[in-house]
Amino acid sequence: MLTNKNPVLKGFHPDPSILRVGDDYYLATSTFQWFPGVNLYHSRDLVNWEQLPSPLRRVSQLDMQGNPNSGGVWAPCLSYDNGTFYLIYTNVKNFHGIFKDTHNYLVTTTDLYGEWSEPIYLNSSGFDPSLFHDDDGRKYLVNMRWDHRMEKHDFAGILMQEYSVREKKLIGEIKTIYKGTEIGATEAPHLYKKDGYYYLVVAEGGTMYNHGVRLARSKELWGEYESDPTPVLTTRDNPEMYMQRTGHGSIIDTPSGKWYIAYLCARPVDGKFSILGRETCICELEWVDGWLRLKNGGVVPPESYEVDLEECKVSPLPETDYFSSGLPLHYNTLRLPLEKIGSLTDRKGFLRLYGNEAITSWNNQSMVARRLDSFKVEATAVLEFEPKTLQQMAGLSLFYDTYNFLYAYVSYDEESGQNCIRIVVRDRLKFYNPIKDYRVLIGNSKRVHLRVNVDYLRADFSYSLDGEKYEALATDLDISCLSDEAYCDIGHEGHTGTFIALCCQDLTGNKKYCDFESLTYKRLK
Repeated sequence: MLTNKNPVLKGFHPDPSILRVGDDYYLATSTFQWFPGVNLYHSRDLVNWEQLPSPLRRVSQLDMQGNPNSGGVWAPCLSYDNGTFYLIYTNVKNFHGIFKDTHNYLVTTTDLYGEWSEPIYLNSSGFDPSLFHDDDGRKYLVNMRWDHRMEKHDFAGILMQEYSVREKKLIGEIKTIYKGTEIGATEAPHLYKKDGYYYLVVAEGGTMYNHGVRLARSKELWGEYESDPTPVLTTRDNPEMYMQRTGHGSIIDTPSGKWYIAYLCARPVDGKFSILGRETCICELEWVDGWLRLKNGGVVPPESYEVDLEECKVSPLPETDYFSSGLPLHYNTLRLPLEKIGSLTDRKGFLRLYGNEAITSWNNQSMVARRLDSFKVEATAVLEFEPKTLQQMAGLSLFYDTYNFLYAYVSYDEESGQNCIRIVVRDRLKFYNPIKDYRVLIGNSKRVHLRVNVDYLRADFSYSLDGEKYEALATDLDISCLSDEAYCDIGHEGHTGTFIALCCQDLTGNKKYCDFESLTYKRLK
């Protein structure tokens, strides 16, 4: 018997879609504006997960240039039928205000380690699309419907339409099959069939602190669907729990007949700020009188879970990535693929980023990043950079999105004729520089070690020119802005998490490059 503590995928891994094929388990999670699209994992024991190549690795599959913060890939659904894997996903191009542009696509593959197909466009009526494979071989798309009318409820129920594999398009009637409960915000539908019932798993309550998972059922595919009066899981009435915002689930059974749900949670620091973003959890379920219940009883999911599967360990990630053998799978780029912003071959053993637009750009940004997945971390970047003007900069960022970030960078100080290090912070849209005298002069040094230490809601930046002695740049900086909750303070929606990012900008347009030798990431807790 294996026991594991949640979250199982730490750091920004929201909207899990779980799938079993034989003795293999797969998880897909949202990536929002980060490229490549959709994080994909494999496990044999539901405890140890190894990352697979992302399905959406080509711009032809996922064009996110100009997408807003927290746009891009929402809530993928991974499924399997007759030798083929199906992935449904949304590319959100706009969602601020009353309107949403949510374009839904399908890609397929027979080899999860290989290439996925070009996308098939499905619809744009809402987000959280999911594909159901019925026993007779017919397939159906379900997604929530968005209603922009201000006098109506914006979450307007779950739509269903048949999908034709032969015609590669949706066909036939579109019908609303479920409206949800009084909790509202009904989304994230997944259809299953068991013991003569069609079961619809949905999220409700919105993705903040009222979130939860609900089950509905019907003897007929097209409904009417009856709501379970009790949620499958939620922490909405338990603010004291370590894990909050629990919801958005999908279910699987094991070969021995046990049932599990993958769902998301957040771990807010001081009960207020989820700087790691929404993470993926797993817990065991059981069927009681035709409904799903938590194995441990109640509706509050446990902090740990057990599985009766043989352990299958995976290799841990190294502390230091040297970029000499490609970009590791746990790295992402912002909106654009790496080949659009940099190279791993232009200088052997280095990640070269070519300076593009500002760190606030939604279009052409040169940024390579990995998730923050622990509350106490030390991250150190080693870079070589020779700026010629104050408009050229490169460095290390704690990055939530273009509205909220902290950025320590090397640039050129024209007054002294020296290279310098500066820090810019954008906290809830407001900019400030926390360094006394605004910059630190470093002479002609082009090789710099930049370090950030994260300690829950505080961060310290430091630097070294020899890699041994570090000098403070700015200490005890508030990083609560790197959270979904901070967006509530400025009237926006944020749905991502904090990244450790390597950046390069050239605001002259001449694409001055920076070479990054390594990024060391040490979890201190």
